[in-house]
Amino acid sequence: MTYRIAQIRLVSSHPEVYEPCDDSFALVDALLADQANLLEHHPALCMEVGCGSGYVITSLALILGQESQGVHYLATDINPHAMRVTQETLEAHGVHVELINTDIASGLEKSLAGMVDVMVVNPPYVPTPEDEVGRDGITSSWAGGENGRSVIDKILPIANNLLSDKGWLYLVTLTANNPTQICLQMGGLGFASRIVVQRSTEEENLHVIKFWRDIDIRAEAKESITVNKTVPARVMESLLSQFPRLPLWRNGNKQ
Repeated sequence: MTYRIAQIRLVSSHPEVYEPCDDSFALVDALLADQANLLEHHPALCMEVGCGSGYVITSLALILGQESQGVHYLATDINPHAMRVTQETLEAHGVHVELINTDIASGLEKSLAGMVDVMVVNPPYVPTPEDEVGRDGITSSWAGGENGRSVIDKILPIANNLLSDKGWLYLVTLTANNPTQICLQMGGLGFASRIVVQRSTEEENLHVIKFWRDIDIRAEAKESITVNKTVPARVMESLLSQFPRLPLWRNGNKQ
């Protein structure tokens, strides 16, 4: 039987590996919502940063399915236990992904520069003391440092380097991460953005944002850096069209 996404009952587990939860489900729902575009996109290389249990990268491969021939998949995680758990999840679903035990994309930035067509990231976004960031085991999957941005801010320039000219990034964010500022930061690098999924739970307000390179925004970004370092006008227009409907982005921390 062919599934559209990974089946929870087939997802492996380990005490030190983050199990699929609301944020994982929101990210996969965003990929499902964008499935038609993904199929038309014809990606050659898809990558997940921080694969954990393997639920998301397995789901992405199943979403693209046999309709997308010749797609290669790559996933990284700093947690060695996540490598084993992800491999077991992949095998249970008949999916092949190259797994690399590394921090974000350490050691891969030169070889993969400009090659990734789809990147999916459910980063450590929970605001925590900085000394919890990058700890061994499961803590590394959620500890995000001040405002939950320490790891996210490391990922963004790496994504910019790895993504191809047609590359897309799907990123999970929390209200406390200041998603508006993230969008502005990526806009300064020439990326347009839109919210694919937004979801509120008892504990957090989640947003899955899709970023893609925009030729006009990239041109404006270069010009603004040269002239006065202001935010490109089209970036602001895009953001303002979304943010008034999202007051939670301007208010509230994790409850």
